[in-house]
Amino acid sequence: MLRSLPRTPAPLGPGGAEVLRLITVQRVPVCLTVHANGRRRYGYWQPLSSVSGRGGCYVALPTDECDALHAAGRIELGDPVVDPAKTTYPVRPVGRGAPSATGTPRQALTA
Repeated sequence: MLRSLPRTPAPLGPGGAEVLRLITVQRVPVCLTVHANGRRRYGYWQPLSSVSGRGGCYVALPTDECDALHAAGRIELGDPVVDPAKTTYPVRPVGRGAPSATGTPRQALTA
């Protein structure tokens, strides 16, 4: 009888390891935004630092690295928030043995 062997993740390059670290630390939430034209962008909001005076802007993460982490099963997308111009997904690291989160899309609140 054949048994399934545990899948060992492929080694990460320096870029992929840094992106996974940022997503795992979760001091700031990372999101994937898919625009109506199909453009995909992973990123997070960097708050303004009172010490350095830097921040207060969105920081983009390398899309290729993030897509590779998603394809390898190292990150997952949460419930989407749908807006007429874009859909935004929260990005989370995959926990060992945790089931994938799926749900119905939520509509964005508009004024």
